[in-house]
Amino acid sequence: MRYSRAVLVLAVLAAFSSAMPFVAARPRPRPTKGKLSRGKVLPEVVAASVAESSAAPAMPQTGFAAQSRRGFTVGDQWEPAIAADAYGTVYVLYPQYLGVPGCPDCPSPTMILQVSRDRGATWSAPRQIASPGTGQWDAQIVVDPVDGRTVYASWLQNRKSDTVVARSDDMGNTWSVVVADSSNAGTDKPILAVRGPHVYVGFNHVQKVYVAASHDGGRTFAVANVNPNAKLGWSLAGGGVVDPAGNVYFSWAGYKQNGGAKGPVNLYLSRSADGGATWTNSVVDVSGAPPDCSAYECGWAYLGAQITMAGDDAGTLYALWNMGSVDFGPERIYFARSTNGGASWSAKADVSSAPAGSAHAFPAIVAGNAGDVRIAWMDARGGTLWNTYYRSSTNGGATWSAEKDLSTYVAGLSYIQPGGFGYPFGDYFEMDIDDRGDTHAVWGEGLNYQTPGSIWYTRGR
Repeated sequence: MRYSRAVLVLAVLAAFSSAMPFVAARPRPRPTKGKLSRGKVLPEVVAASVAESSAAPAMPQTGFAAQSRRGFTVGDQWEPAIAADAYGTVYVLYPQYLGVPGCPDCPSPTMILQVSRDRGATWSAPRQIASPGTGQWDAQIVVDPVDGRTVYASWLQNRKSDTVVARSDDMGNTWSVVVADSSNAGTDKPILAVRGPHVYVGFNHVQKVYVAASHDGGRTFAVANVNPNAKLGWSLAGGGVVDPAGNVYFSWAGYKQNGGAKGPVNLYLSRSADGGATWTNSVVDVSGAPPDCSAYECGWAYLGAQITMAGDDAGTLYALWNMGSVDFGPERIYFARSTNGGASWSAKADVSSAPAGSAHAFPAIVAGNAGDVRIAWMDARGGTLWNTYYRSSTNGGATWSAEKDLSTYVAGLSYIQPGGFGYPFGDYFEMDIDDRGDTHAVWGEGLNYQTPGSIWYTRGR
């Protein structure tokens, strides 16, 4: 009888182990993508005083106001989204971890909405946007650019099996909620793009990216697979745009290997000219494998390449992404624009003045009138501490303003120091432009990936 090499090896190991005393193997930590605090509710957070309305620091004539905390001031606030309408209202939406004050039945996380009616000067008390089910993750909030008033939000719910879209016709006072897609498999990273009655939400099921499309103002949705022949380990949506002609675009990262994220990362642009029924895909750039950040308790690929995008009123597309030229090395921030619907892109431009070797991550971008594009990112140019940086352009990125550090020191929190904050808190952050042309930004700062951390807001010009 012939034995395979594997059988012989197993036989030798079995004989050897029978002569040895049993020693329990120490489990090796395995990187994940989720926070350990999901599902964990602290009684002291639930028992805390319910927050009231609050004010933000005054906006200077030039530059940005000092950062101010948004959301509840107990528990953890994570991955915020922001939107501004044409009537002076600003919305912040985020998932609240470790419990909700005054709500013993709220799971962790629960989606929380906070609203300003005076362009960010004062803010209402934070509140739930909708019934949380068994949990709500990954906030998105967008104002329809056509009427400047109708607000859409999206998140994942019920163990991330449902991709939810909510609509408000009364400036965030009440919301109608529909499930755009439901799956037995967990989803990740919804991205919302809206223009008039056309509402699109992109998301991923492991290696494949899907887009749920609605053409009746978010009442009903049909789902299409963007990359049906994908041979990827993991995909993550990053940005979405509906241009004035009605074409819809999503940008996303395709990781070659799942789990450890050891392979290269393709950064894609997907385009549909038929309302999301069919899609074409192109590669914008390719990054090396993401840096390791296990020392900060983060999930795999947390600092890995991602690409986001925006479009201005003239239809020009803008992309901003972080990528690394070598595997596991620090990444940088790059920008490019397209004037032909993504068919070709300008040469990528390094938009950070940080020294070589500085870690960069989490690109954010917004565009307004023709040529008006504004970008932000986080980097650790000071060593181990991070800051959030901002630049703007009035000519489509041909030239840029000087960098502005949006992060300011706040006393009393262990993870915020005079030189910056301990670690980015959330897989992304966002900006928007209000009716007067001012920028509103919200981002997360924490001690590490897990806890503690909070979200911070500024406005300026």
